[in-house]
Amino acid sequence: MRTRRPLLVAVIGAAAVLLLAVVGCAWAGFRLVGDDRTETRACQDSVTAAAAKVRTDRWDPPGELPDLGDYPEIHWQVRTQGNPCSRAPGPTDRAYQGVVTLRPEDARALAERYDFVPLAAGNPNGPADLWPALVPFLPSGSRWLHSRSYDETAPSTRWRTAFLDVEHRTLVFMLNDH
Repeated sequence: MRTRRPLLVAVIGAAAVLLLAVVGCAWAGFRLVGDDRTETRACQDSVTAAAAKVRTDRWDPPGELPDLGDYPEIHWQVRTQGNPCSRAPGPTDRAYQGVVTLRPEDARALAERYDFVPLAAGNPNGPADLWPALVPFLPSGSRWLHSRSYDETAPSTRWRTAFLDVEHRTLVFMLNDH
């Protein structure tokens, strides 16, 4: 009987350690994906405020919107795609839209360099899809041009679509991480 007792103690000890490990892992997993409502609400409020903000700082990096020159004015917004408040690891994609007022010579040079052509009637992806807070910065009576070569020109680390109105010196851009 004496030889069985140390074996029984060892088995019970191992079971206790295993049980503690399982409980610890379950607790850590719950904390990782658990829902702290206050923290989640604060994060969501922050995301909502950031999406509503119309920014006027210069676009950086400028290579994402090439050949705009020394533009006098820009208004842009950023929105997250997905849930940046999730505790799941991984990047959050972002979408950007903006309206840039160009200098007259830069608008003409841009149109010539990238072969901007009139926007096809009924284009569902035109400036009509611009987010509401940016619409007041669009000129009235615009005649939009589009250039596939501008959209695809390097360096572009993001998917890009741009529309140009040379007469009103206005460029509308839409960028998307993905």
